[in-house]
Amino acid sequence: MAQGFDPAAATAAYLAQLPPEAHAKAEAYTQGGHWLLLWGALVGVLSAWLILRSGVLVRLRARIERRRPRPALAVAAVIAVFAIADFVLTLPWSAYAGWWREHQYGLTSQALGGWLGEQVLNLALGAAAHVILTELIYLAIRRRPQTWWIWSGTAVAVFIVFMFVVSPVLVEPLFNDYRPAPPGPVRDAIVEMAEENGVPADKILIYDGSRQSNRYTANVSGLFGTARIAMSDVMFKKNADLAEVKGVVGHEMGHYVRGHAFAYSAAFGLMALAGFFLIDRLYPLVLRLAGGRGVGSIADPAGFPVIAMLLAVLGLLATPAINTIGRLGEADADSFSLEHVDEPDGLARALVKTIEYRAATPSKLEEILFYDHPSVGSRVRKCMDWKAAHPKPATPPAAPSAS
Repeated sequence: MAQGFDPAAATAAYLAQLPPEAHAKAEAYTQGGHWLLLWGALVGVLSAWLILRSGVLVRLRARIERRRPRPALAVAAVIAVFAIADFVLTLPWSAYAGWWREHQYGLTSQALGGWLGEQVLNLALGAAAHVILTELIYLAIRRRPQTWWIWSGTAVAVFIVFMFVVSPVLVEPLFNDYRPAPPGPVRDAIVEMAEENGVPADKILIYDGSRQSNRYTANVSGLFGTARIAMSDVMFKKNADLAEVKGVVGHEMGHYVRGHAFAYSAAFGLMALAGFFLIDRLYPLVLRLAGGRGVGSIADPAGFPVIAMLLAVLGLLATPAINTIGRLGEADADSFSLEHVDEPDGLARALVKTIEYRAATPSKLEEILFYDHPSVGSRVRKCMDWKAAHPKPATPPAAPSAS
């Protein structure tokens, strides 16, 4: 350990770079977000219940299958109509949680019209994806009624991998412009890091993330030939220095090199399997309580609102487990950055800039329940512990030049 260096004091000094009022604002935003999880689940349940009680899906399914069974077409039509109806019913809540509140906390500068346009595009893309996935699930229900939940959990895992592959090519360019990092010291450093760690060096991009959000962020997306690392232009608008960029990109490289996309797909696939098992058992009870007239067994696509209600509740209950999976991956990516890039101060400076949307020092219970990343305070302390354990040699003074 470096003599005279105190990791606890260094961590406190980093967190103290923000005034108390900034920490209070971040805490209010973060804790308010915890309540959004509950209210969002209730809004989702209410929306699905209203759609179920309206009987519109029953009439639609009956119309499609009036002359002969056409289960695939019935599923596609029901899911598309449900997606549109749910979008309309939940739009006021979505606008509050996803746009107005972000504006109130200074986390977005996007106009309401731009936000609405992106939501409509999300609806179209989401409906198409949901139709594909639910077709597979209902096919499993029809063909394997006793074990459909096993096949469906597997389908979810495969579908997640598929979305990882196609998202950078087919989805993300619809929302943002991506361009290579311009020539210069930043790009040279990133390319060198990429080559050292087996990451495609031509896939280091900058995107106009400030179009949607003022958050200081970067991400890794894609798999195989579509994998890439993207940095929001917000990083550079907030004066990220070279050490910060290296620390952050090293973190994102960690996700890629450690194969977190596959781990997440497997973990969420297992969770989906467990969820479908519970849905299989709970569906008759919830259908009876919800009062869906004309809806048959779980194989009837008109009963999808019942599945949606169960998914909303089970998803809320699974929040701690989902967040734990995320925290483990983020902590591992931090470790990779420290081990392979060795920029603890750069990473710490970058983390401090994320406090505006993620309170720095939650209680342990709050972190376990609600945080999908380790708390900023604990992550900065990890950086400072690394710095203490791996002191860099002092740079010797330059020799005087000959006259």
